[in-house]
Amino acid sequence: MRTDVRRTNTATTTAAGAAVLAGIATVRNLGILAHVDAGKTTVTERILFLTGETHKRGEVHEGTTVTDCHPQERERGITIFAAAVSCLWDGHRINLIDTPGHVDFADEVERSLRVLDGAVAVFDAVAGVEPQSETVWRQADRHGVPRIAFVNKLDRAGADLDAAVDSIRERLHPVPLAVQLPVGREDGFIGVVDLLTMRALTWDAGPDRDGLREGPVPAELRAEAELRRRRLDEAVAGLHPVALEEYYAHNALSTETLAAALRDLTRSGEALVVLCGSAYRNRGIEPLLAAVTAYLPSPLDVPAVRGVAVGASAGASAGTSVGDGAAGVRGTELERAADPDGPLTALVFKVNVTASGRLTYLRLYAGTLRKGDTVLDAGTGRTERIGRILQVQADSLTETDSAVAGDIVAAIGVKAARTGATLCAPGAPLVLEPPVTAAPVVTVAVEARRSVDTDRLAVALARLAEEDPSLVVRTDPETGQRVLSGLGELHLEVAVEKIRRGHNGLEVTVGRPQVAHRETVERGVTGHVHRHVKQDGGAGQFAHVVIDVAPLDGPAGQQEGEGFVFASTVTGGRVPKEYVQAVEAGCRDALAEGPLGGHPVTGLRVTLTDGATHPKDSSDLAFRTAGRAALREAMRACRMVLLEPVAEVTVTVPQEAVGGVLGDLAARRGRVQGSDPQGGTAVVTAVVPLAELFGYATALRSRTQGRGTFTTRPAGYAPAPAAAR
Repeated sequence: MRTDVRRTNTATTTAAGAAVLAGIATVRNLGILAHVDAGKTTVTERILFLTGETHKRGEVHEGTTVTDCHPQERERGITIFAAAVSCLWDGHRINLIDTPGHVDFADEVERSLRVLDGAVAVFDAVAGVEPQSETVWRQADRHGVPRIAFVNKLDRAGADLDAAVDSIRERLHPVPLAVQLPVGREDGFIGVVDLLTMRALTWDAGPDRDGLREGPVPAELRAEAELRRRRLDEAVAGLHPVALEEYYAHNALSTETLAAALRDLTRSGEALVVLCGSAYRNRGIEPLLAAVTAYLPSPLDVPAVRGVAVGASAGASAGTSVGDGAAGVRGTELERAADPDGPLTALVFKVNVTASGRLTYLRLYAGTLRKGDTVLDAGTGRTERIGRILQVQADSLTETDSAVAGDIVAAIGVKAARTGATLCAPGAPLVLEPPVTAAPVVTVAVEARRSVDTDRLAVALARLAEEDPSLVVRTDPETGQRVLSGLGELHLEVAVEKIRRGHNGLEVTVGRPQVAHRETVERGVTGHVHRHVKQDGGAGQFAHVVIDVAPLDGPAGQQEGEGFVFASTVTGGRVPKEYVQAVEAGCRDALAEGPLGGHPVTGLRVTLTDGATHPKDSSDLAFRTAGRAALREAMRACRMVLLEPVAEVTVTVPQEAVGGVLGDLAARRGRVQGSDPQGGTAVVTAVVPLAELFGYATALRSRTQGRGTFTTRPAGYAPAPAAAR
């Protein structure tokens, strides 16, 4: 990262009340989400160019984009690390995060979505909804992030807005509302008809910012535009009560009513506004920016952030209590609105450790952060001092004196706060829910080539894990090797290459990737008895438990590779409630290692059916120990199955290569789910064990003379073959 931090004359936020809130109302924190190669980074580049933040259009294929600033991103031609940029448009400040589209970097998307208020989902006008499009869409659903859609690449051969909208409806299940009609097709695409204003927007072929032209709807498109506007009015009236009243009264909606209804439907998630264009040719970006400011929410429009109080000092000033009990009691749930005068509440969503310092990326939800402030890491109780506050423009940093609620900034001086930490005012501690970190599925052994570099490698791996929580570093107890685990082969390749480049002279060797297996129950046992008795002087330990173990039905079992359910049917107080909870905790301890190979256990149901206590020697510890031992013994008596991670693979190849590709997938133990012809190519979908996909990119290129491409996404777990058990 460049360290050319520049000083500006940004004024300290001293204005209060309405003026400050009005400023926050003009902020839009949004992300760009899409499948690989749908055009996310190009859309971001055109936004920066159009708003005057850059003076030359950056191109992905030339390695000149602002957000793909890391050397590996420019070499590989893909986005690897989420990059934040800011720009001004029509009196609004847009804080934008360009997110990766490759499945191996889905955790970067997850951390970004945790701090965003809205998003633009980009779709390819030819391919429509692609596998990773679905993945990022579900991630946004989990976070409740309002979205608008941009159907990109309408200038490509085979581009079809209606087909793309149909795929959005069928695969993602929102109510898509197309508010534009393309003017021209494929190479002849020159603009759009805005169905709200019923005006045509066309763009010149040149690279200038002022290429937009507005005029009447072309005569040959007028009837089609009027038909689509009527359909849009009808669809919106069916979803919005105010629009419905006007539609019944006038059989049409005014532009103002339609725009207001679209804003409400977007922010509630009831509908999806769909726009279109060609980012590469700089067509359709101005209407997209207008839609971002009109429909996506500001920090004031989203619900107040919620967290859990962690100290008695989180009293009346801390926020509004939404839980049981008095505010300030540990465990009380509080909410804090986007108020610059409220107690500081900020979430760390990214950490970047460089040789010249540590950058901590923050989203401020409440309060004001000033240079020199002392803040509290609410999770650890450690205080940190903010040395400098930086506005981020990808790898360029500009110093400012303060930041307010709704801002996304970086801070220097925070020494220990990790990703997911909450930084808050020392007198009002609150812990926000951290981003969810995906469990790693691929592992490699990493060793320093020279023994004198062992300590340097340990430091490099620790820095990697600090920057990316989805990377896990551990030492194998049997071999003594350092093991690095991540979300995919490419994820680990990038991490290892980052070590090599970031630490001059450090040479490492990498072992063959291994997948993370799981174990599950295929046939359970009933009535397994365990009696824990320990007497060695003084107070003893006594716990008697009887458990049933059974497979967990449904997709939470073997298919998804996750799931544990604990229940108790004990009656008559034979095992008190607090001891039942201790038994459950012991059972969860036992899930860490299964009997087949020490892999984590998943997909089972444990029922406590009976037990007994001792009036003096029974305790939480005794019943937790009994629960752990009982489940371990019971699993050895069960029929267990080894599970391996599988991935859904989408392969795009020339028609003449389909046979060879299908045969290769079968040899890799793949289950082909379909093959759809698209022009001169075919799209093959299959579910393949992740272990069989190592090196598949090279094999596919060889088999298709470099014309084949593929994408993957996790598809859970499936039983491994007998040879692997």
